[in-house]
Amino acid sequence: MEHQMLTISSPPHITGNDTTKKRMRDVLIALAPAFLFGVYYYGFRGLMITVLAIVAAVAAEALYQRAVGKKVTINDLSAVLTGLLLAFNLPPAVPFWIPVLGSFFAIIVVKQLFGGLGQNFINPALGARAFLLASFPVHMTNWTFSEASYQIVDGVAGATYLNIIKRVPEFTPEQSDYMALLFGKVGGCIGEVSAAALIAGGAYLLVRRVINWRIPVFYIGSFAVCAFVFGRQGFFAGEFILFEVLAGGLMLGAFFMATDYATSPITPNGKIIFAIGCGFLAVMIRFYSGYPEGICYSILIMNIFVPFLDKYTRPRIYGRRKKA
Repeated sequence: MEHQMLTISSPPHITGNDTTKKRMRDVLIALAPAFLFGVYYYGFRGLMITVLAIVAAVAAEALYQRAVGKKVTINDLSAVLTGLLLAFNLPPAVPFWIPVLGSFFAIIVVKQLFGGLGQNFINPALGARAFLLASFPVHMTNWTFSEASYQIVDGVAGATYLNIIKRVPEFTPEQSDYMALLFGKVGGCIGEVSAAALIAGGAYLLVRRVINWRIPVFYIGSFAVCAFVFGRQGFFAGEFILFEVLAGGLMLGAFFMATDYATSPITPNGKIIFAIGCGFLAVMIRFYSGYPEGICYSILIMNIFVPFLDKYTRPRIYGRRKKA
């Protein structure tokens, strides 16, 4: 009599066709419009920074995994995505060694030293950006670009709208160009030049169900509410909410950084609390700190609370009685 061998394993027992590589590929596709805008406005330098960040991230992962005797997993595209997201968070004027150093820090220190994919407690690309900003603040806040083509060739000193507001009290958001915020032609990081491109990519991820709608919707929504309540002109005097939403890296952070599987909550209520916390912190940092933007640090701070959010928002198991 022939016996059939059964495999005994821990749950979940239901499997699907999704793989890490497929999810990463979908995110890369979603980031393609923003990448094209970045290369169009920042030219060869924007392309080189992106390529260097990606190549360095892949190399760092392969070298580390070989050095410690682990299986090399660069084919899952997670390192490629980390490098791309890091490049999107860099100014186009940084020296070429900055994306290389940042990618090695993101992959080795933030990701691999904590156990690899899925074990890191903060977003690798944002962790690397915070490291670079603390270590090399001059390079990380240099927004030099050419007014004609936004390439770094014979460029002129420029600044983002958020930097101008911090430094020039006379400047108000009504002096800004909203079409430029939507479709580029503004100073900023390589991946932030077009809010419309990022929104289109985010919509693609939502349609493909790669990300959950709760985090981007509540992140952007809570940010807008807090921007109105704690307006630059005083409490409940936030007249330029649309400007605050479109300027800076909110769209990049809400759709592509805060939704990282490893560093965001898994419970529905946890996702909502996480996103609201991100929105509130981003406004507080942007309005009241010396730093003009708060997206990066708002996500990193809330990443720390993810284990607690998962623990205390875990749904009650059906049929289980409450403790007396």
